[in-house]
Amino acid sequence: MPIRSKLARLLVAPAAALPLLSAAPAAVAAPFEPPPPAAIGGERLGLPGVQVDPQDGAPALPGGLTGQSWIVADAASGEVLAAGNPHLRLAPASTLKILFADTVLPKFDRNTVHKVAPEEIQGIGAGSSLVGIKEDLDYRVEDLWRGVFLSSGNDAVHVLAHMNGGVQQTVAEMQARAEALQALDTKVVSPDGYDSDGQVSSAYDLTLFARAGLRNPDFRMYCATRDALFPGAVDRNSGQRGSFGIANTDRLLGKYPGLIGVKNGFTTNAGSTFVGAAERDGRTLLVTVMHPSSYQKVYDETAALLDWGFAAAGKVNPVGKLVEEGETAAPAPTGQAGGAAGAPAPPPHPTPSATPDATATATGAARPATARAADSGDGPGPLGWILGGVVLTAGGAGGLLLLNRRRAASR
Repeated sequence: MPIRSKLARLLVAPAAALPLLSAAPAAVAAPFEPPPPAAIGGERLGLPGVQVDPQDGAPALPGGLTGQSWIVADAASGEVLAAGNPHLRLAPASTLKILFADTVLPKFDRNTVHKVAPEEIQGIGAGSSLVGIKEDLDYRVEDLWRGVFLSSGNDAVHVLAHMNGGVQQTVAEMQARAEALQALDTKVVSPDGYDSDGQVSSAYDLTLFARAGLRNPDFRMYCATRDALFPGAVDRNSGQRGSFGIANTDRLLGKYPGLIGVKNGFTTNAGSTFVGAAERDGRTLLVTVMHPSSYQKVYDETAALLDWGFAAAGKVNPVGKLVEEGETAAPAPTGQAGGAAGAPAPPPHPTPSATPDATATATGAARPATARAADSGDGPGPLGWILGGVVLTAGGAGGLLLLNRRRAASR
């Protein structure tokens, strides 16, 4: 009996210790976090680094790319030919004006005349680019849009935003439009792209905005305009209103063969950003480059990626796609056409009563490395095996003790 009691105490000890182990959360923590949702446009677009799938004879990607986030895509089919961290969330600078135009441009006839009230050109961020709008003067809507596209004028954006119901109303509509396009990396805080806490987008999202905008003939016309006359002030002596010339700040427009537009941007926080579209031999490519190492690099790298894209078309397998509005959020990269070019311009976009914040965690990159943990084949790790052994030992001890008690009872 003493020996049997001693054995029972030894066998019960591991089972008694088990509640203490399970009470310590750190000891049983999962070895990895649950994977995030699949990347919009295909799994490979959520992976870190450069994604390209060349066939035999495909040209090599340009060397020395410094853009933190970039993408090359076919505007008609939506096929993504190559990308580098395309869902990385970064400050967009004035390239966010692409979304502003896609949201607001369809709402007002270009010939509409608007008299600017003083409050419409107040509250503009210090150091903003301006086209030179004056209060209490009339401007046609098409003049205001030239101010947006050519001079990247934040004053023109604010006037149009006030015409649209106000800055906050316009921000809400832009956010709703981004979500409708499935541009879920984007968080809109200011309609003009001025540096604001929490305002982010990605190369993928900016490319979605450009693709949607280019389907509107007016958008396409404005972004391709190289220079124009802008209404000036009234001369005190003659009483006549003058005008002055403005030029597009896009340095590739008129220099890169076949360039259509679309929009450049620069702020202290964002550095340089650029979204460009070019057409060659019936094919239109979209290239977005965000945050390269210098201001001029954004143009050099865009041109190099456009050159590569035209040379690589038909010689690379797509690594993802630009989703269409209303399409399944995360389709696999099948290489099939994502939609037809030349679709009609979108209608005015109503503002929902409440816009969900789909990018509450819109800082930094998506966590692509974590997404692979679920299918990596990794086991529970050393701690898991130790805990498993304790559980098995405790279970075995309990079974043996129960068997001894039954034998004792049967005697």
